[in-house]
Amino acid sequence: MSVEIAKAHYLGKDGYKKLNCAQAVLRAFKDRFDLTEDVIDQCGACGGGRAPEGQCGSLYAARVMLGAAHQAEINDCENALLERAGSIKCREIRAARKLACVGCVETIAACIEKIGK
Repeated sequence: MSVEIAKAHYLGKDGYKKLNCAQAVLRAFKDRFDLTEDVIDQCGACGGGRAPEGQCGSLYAARVMLGAAHQAEINDCENALLERAGSIKCREIRAARKLACVGCVETIAACIEKIGK
């Protein structure tokens, strides 16, 4: 269910507020990971290739949300994105046109969905 919510936020459909990729992923898991509005708002500057080191904003959101305690799960998310998109860097993903941004949101949300809290 969180995957669909993340996609709906990213696309701004079905009554959900349109958010960037990082915010969409964070919003979808807000309650499950006890995220504050401040954390989600701070990631407003992390879409479109502006996340640290140019990484995909969706992946960056996973890093923010999960933290160092879940490094293995973050690695799984990174590997899933590499497999589907060919990179973890936003601009490289977009240039390759292998996976659309909404696909990145979906990929990372699906990885997070598998994690037990």
